[in-house]
Parts: sequence; structure tokens; C-alpha cells
Amino acid sequence: MKQRFRTTAKIALVLVYLVIAAGAIVRMTGSGMGCPDWPKCFGYYIPPTEIEQLQFKPNHVYNKGVVIILDESLKVAKSDFTSNSKIDLTNWDDYSEHDYAIFNPVHTWVEYINRLLGALSGVPILIFTILSLWLWKDKKRFLLLSLLVVFGMGFQAWLGKTVVDSNLAPFKITTHMVMALVIVALILYLILLSKQRFKSYTYDQNFKNGLVIAIAFSLIQIVLGTQVRQFVDVQNKLFGYFNWNITSAAPMVFYIHRSLSIVVLVLNLWLFYRNRKFNLGFKKYTLVILCLGLEIITGIAMYYFNFPFSSQPIHLLIATILIGIQFYIFLEVKHAQLQLKHS
Repeated sequence: MKQRFRTTAKIALVLVYLVIAAGAIVRMTGSGMGCPDWPKCFGYYIPPTEIEQLQFKPNHVYNKGVVIILDESLKVAKSDFTSNSKIDLTNWDDYSEHDYAIFNPVHTWVEYINRLLGALSGVPILIFTILSLWLWKDKKRFLLLSLLVVFGMGFQAWLGKTVVDSNLAPFKITTHMVMALVIVALILYLILLSKQRFKSYTYDQNFKNGLVIAIAFSLIQIVLGTQVRQFVDVQNKLFGYFNWNITSAAPMVFYIHRSLSIVVLVLNLWLFYRNRKFNLGFKKYTLVILCLGLEIITGIAMYYFNFPFSSQPIHLLIATILIGIQFYIFLEVKHAQLQLKHS
């Protein structure tokens, strides 16, 4: 049962990372408002593909909650009704959450696929939560942590709604991103708890302290990165999709983000060296260095080549994988510390 639990948790982890990647693509393509309402899209479970579907139609059956675009604003059907030859505004409410009323089929479907992946990621989470009931006698933490993940996914879905309702407010986007990392951390903890056998690790206090600092810096970098991304979004709206040069317009947060990356690299190289020198056994730190190398490459590509296509979502995805690996190594360090205390 424990192995099934672990396998399901791993599937959930992969799907959550796919959701993060999809979210990055949504932002890169400017598709965040592709569906102006939530959880439906223009009031439909399957979103429209043509603008005609969002225009008023005479003698048409409308269901409650269906959205149309009228005079550059959104109207929502109050109840189920059949329209007359002319629109009767008493059947419609103004959409009050925001005033964004633009339909772009590509943006709509990019955002819709992102939402579908989010819903799909909840399936293995529900499955391993049910499986955790059979593991209650082994470790009560399985059920408690599983329930926390379920709660986290529900809270994340609500945050997604607030992001759309706020017309992509930067602070809410950042909070949405951080919550995704919390969910990743909880799933990683469950994966470690359900591990059958542990490799031999050597505990080192300096390595642990340095790793905690490295994780904190990685989190700060991700938050700063979302602020840089907000600047990029604004520039794209003003001058067109990447028809501008960041070297001539970058805000201070960009330079802080770039300079801090040097600190992150040096600190992680030191941890990699210490792990090797004292044979601590944390082999996954090679993956950390690999992720950092890829982060540097994509960062250089964005700065010097004016954000080539897909560089931004790759940059963000690698950053979230990086902090996930670091956190899992931290859990292994804590396990080594407990082993030392009990020996």
C-alpha cells in the first residue's frame, strides 16, 4: 500500500509541475484573461472557439451564467431563458468582477488547458488521500499531510479565481506561484515519508545551514522573477510583443534578481563541494548544479536575445524544479540528522 501511495504521489508531483509550466506559458502568451470568469469560461464548460458564440442571438436558448460581449462589456444571463428578436437587458447582469471584455480564441484555449491540467492534477491527490486512510496505523502524518495537500489545492483554485477577478493583479499572481511551491513541498514530504529504504547519508550541520539559506534565496529569486515578469508584461502591452530592449528599460528589481543569481550560484557550488569533500551522500546535488546551469543559460538568452520564445516558461519551470530538489535534499538531511540522534 505504501508503494502505491508513493507512486501516486509522484504522479501528482509531475502533474503539479505541468500545471506550473502551463501557467508560465499562459503568462508568456498573455492568455491569463482568456477566460474572464471562473471556473467556467464565458459561462461554458467547453469554451467558445468563435466570437459569434459570444454575440447576442435572437430566439436562442441561454442558460444561467452564460456570458456574451455587448458594447465592449460582459453581460451574464440571470437565469435560463429564450431570447426574443431583440436583446432584453432585464435578462442580463453586468459582469462586475472586472471590465476585461476581449475574446481571443488562442488565449481562451491556452488558459482553458491550464485549468484542465489543474483539475487533472487533483485526481491523484484525491487517490493518495484515500490510500492514506490505510496507512493511518503506520504513520498518521500520511493522512494529515494528504488532507493539507487537498486543502492547498482548494485554496490554490480559489487563488486562481481571485487572480482572474483582479485582472491579473501582480501580488495575487505571486501568491498563486508561492502556493504552488507549498503544494510541491507537501507532496515531496509525502514521497519521502513513504520511502521504503534510505541511502546512507552523513549529517553535516554546516551543510544543513547552508542548504536552508540556499532554499531561502531560491524562493526570493522566484518571487523577484515574478516581479520582473510583470515589468515584461507591461512593456509588451506598451510596445508590442518583445518589440523593446530590456537593457534600456530594466527596473531595479531586474538588477537585484540578476545580481542575486551570482550569490545563489556561489552558495550552491560551495554546498556541492562540501557534499563531495565530506562524502555526505546527497547525490541529487548534481541535479541542483545542472538546474542552475540551465537557469543561467535561459537567463542570458532572455537578457541578450530579447526573450526568445519559450525561454521564460522554461526559466520559471527550472527554478521551481530547482527549489523542489533542494527541499527534498533538505528532507534527506533531516532524516540523516534523526538517524544520528537515534544511533
